Amino acid sequence: MDHSTGVLTGLLVAFVAALVGGEIAQRLRMPAVVGQIAAGVAVGPSALGWLTMSDPLNLLSELGAILLLFAVGLETRLADLRKVGKTAFLVGALGVAFPFVLGAGWAGLSGFPTGKAMFVASAFVATSAGITAKVLQELGVLDRTEARIILGAAVIDDVLAMLLLAVVSALQTEAGVDVLNLLKIMGGAVGFVAVVALLGTSVMKRSSGLLDAPIDNESPLPVSFAILLALAVASAHFGLAAIIGAFLAGMVLAETPHRHDLQHDFARVSAVLVPFFFVVTGAHVDVRLLANGPTLLSVAVVTVLAIVGKVVGGGIGARGLGRTGALVVGVGMVPRGEVGVIVAGLGQKAGVFPPTIYAVIVGMSLLTSVVAPPVLKRLLDRPAPEVLPVS
Repeated sequence: MDHSTGVLTGLLVAFVAALVGGEIAQRLRMPAVVGQIAAGVAVGPSALGWLTMSDPLNLLSELGAILLLFAVGLETRLADLRKVGKTAFLVGALGVAFPFVLGAGWAGLSGFPTGKAMFVASAFVATSAGITAKVLQELGVLDRTEARIILGAAVIDDVLAMLLLAVVSALQTEAGVDVLNLLKIMGGAVGFVAVVALLGTSVMKRSSGLLDAPIDNESPLPVSFAILLALAVASAHFGLAAIIGAFLAGMVLAETPHRHDLQHDFARVSAVLVPFFFVVTGAHVDVRLLANGPTLLSVAVVTVLAIVGKVVGGGIGARGLGRTGALVVGVGMVPRGEVGVIVAGLGQKAGVFPPTIYAVIVGMSLLTSVVAPPVLKRLLDRPAPEVLPVS
């Protein structure tokens, strides 16, 4: 089998696994994303071995995540986020602080020195905006107050998590922390989000005709895709995840008259690419490293701490929504997904995580991604509570 045939076979296996996994999950009344992640684990290199990871597969996975967050951004107006701004900030900040403290405590008790314990704790922090966003999108609840808070908090959460990762990564070097460089990173990241969210939406409101400028009748779609890629690349240059730039691109284009047409057009593209993201997330799990009692116990403990940290932190931040609303927000912040896997991979490369701890962090990332969506679906199936407007 030549290289191109092998790549195409991998893409076929991944996509069919996503279709089958998603179908089974939905028939069991669970979000499709749960089945897609589980299918990725099943066909991945450490289980059935039907799927071989490749650069094209990873690229399609990243494109899937970018398109997913862009689609969510299209359904999120800046005016709506402003209404929940204060609450979203509290949820994002406390949703970082609580898991970090719990993670650092567990790592310290497990024998890690302070610097490495903080690196381990950073894997507890960031929420997988992609997984939660997909669940909210599937349930059709993106217009609910809790959903707007979760999405706003997820952006804040990711910004804080990336800054925190920059700090703890600097602590791993013998040269010490370059405070000036860290301040530059923090200022650039926060400034980028603020400028795009505030200035970008304002400019697009006045200049939406630019999407129709090309002669091509389909011009709004390709021009919008170029804007999406540009902001995703810019986001990465500022030290943030590319999906944050994609989400902001969606928010910017949500201010144009083409909003609904773009939602329809990108939905078709997303239906093909987004499943790769969830299958690849599951395929990264090496189940062989989890095949012993002590490691499984560590996975269980770490997963409980990771869930408690987000539910408590996010719940406290959203307490103005009432008990049920706060619980919805807290649970919505639980999935770590690909974010936890990425941090675990960085820790392994840096020599901070031995293979077992890497497997524990990846296992926690997967379990939080599988456990949270069904709970979130159950909570959101209830009628939206009557709450006072939040700021």
